[in-house]
Amino acid sequence: MLAHRFGRSPAFSVGLEEELFVVDSETLAPAPVPAGVLDGSRFKAELFTTMFELNTGVCADVGEAVAELGELRLEARRRLRAHGLDLAAAGTWPSAVPEEQPVTEKAPLRRFAEYAGPSARRQHCCGLHVHVGVGSPAECMGRLEAVLPWLPLVLALSANSPYLAGAETELASTRAELLGLLPRSGAPPAFDSYDAWARFAESLGELGLADDLMRLWWDIRPHPRLGTLEVRMPDQPTRLAVTAALAALAQALVAWADPDGPPAHRGVYAQNRWAASRFGRAAGLVHPDGARLCEPAQLLEELLTQLEPTADRLGCAGLLAGLEGLDQAGEQLAAGRADGLESLSRRLVELTYDGLQS
Repeated sequence: MLAHRFGRSPAFSVGLEEELFVVDSETLAPAPVPAGVLDGSRFKAELFTTMFELNTGVCADVGEAVAELGELRLEARRRLRAHGLDLAAAGTWPSAVPEEQPVTEKAPLRRFAEYAGPSARRQHCCGLHVHVGVGSPAECMGRLEAVLPWLPLVLALSANSPYLAGAETELASTRAELLGLLPRSGAPPAFDSYDAWARFAESLGELGLADDLMRLWWDIRPHPRLGTLEVRMPDQPTRLAVTAALAALAQALVAWADPDGPPAHRGVYAQNRWAASRFGRAAGLVHPDGARLCEPAQLLEELLTQLEPTADRLGCAGLLAGLEGLDQAGEQLAAGRADGLESLSRRLVELTYDGLQS
């Protein structure tokens, strides 16, 4: 069996990753992050030089993880502002043209950009990744299948990327569409076991199709090196409070999920993922039972009722209230139509630090 760390950290412990944009403080155009800002640990390089990633450590609960992220956002601002730059959190940057962004000068990223070509050059988008500690490889795969049907709802709630290259895309989550251009994106195949997943992941390297075990851009995936189930579905939130709400939802979903249930229906998943990307909070989603269409608000109400005991036990129930009425894509569109993209971009920078005390 592939080496792993499942069971090494406390059950349902949390780690968070945020992908963020770097912009010029005056022009608000994407700008390369100076090398001295990154440390390869808490501040990591991304595919493009105009983005980077914040990483927490292993945290006992979502509150601890979000507090650490708040400190990281403030430290990133301090480092960037010394260079006339700023931090910006969103799923896409409204004015940025993806193909114009420079690729980071790191060999693995260069190789990926060359292999994926135009698919890679379109990936100027940011997401929130929630790592939840699980006890064993088999448990990880079982919980993945149980969580999967609810992930389009997570996308509909988190949609925060209605602009690309200075124009409305008519999508609530343009990021979800961009990610769909990559090989091994969307829902993972239904593997019979963890060993079957591991054989597939290792075979990609053996065939020369990937240079790393984790070159899998699925919306949810096992992460054996960390011993986690990694939920990768949400668009990157702008406000840290929204990150907290979505992280709490992901953690509660993983902890509540039945690891002994049947595989999720990939056809329904594909339909729901598309609808969530296109319409966001206004999407019609096929209920996980397959019997009816529901609006995200209806599904959320039902899901929160089911999650309540689990969320109470995890200590994250209070954070879930931040999901009600959430419509980041709608907020962006309203601001952009009323005041223009420059004003919207400045607002996104300001909201990146909303509620944070420097």
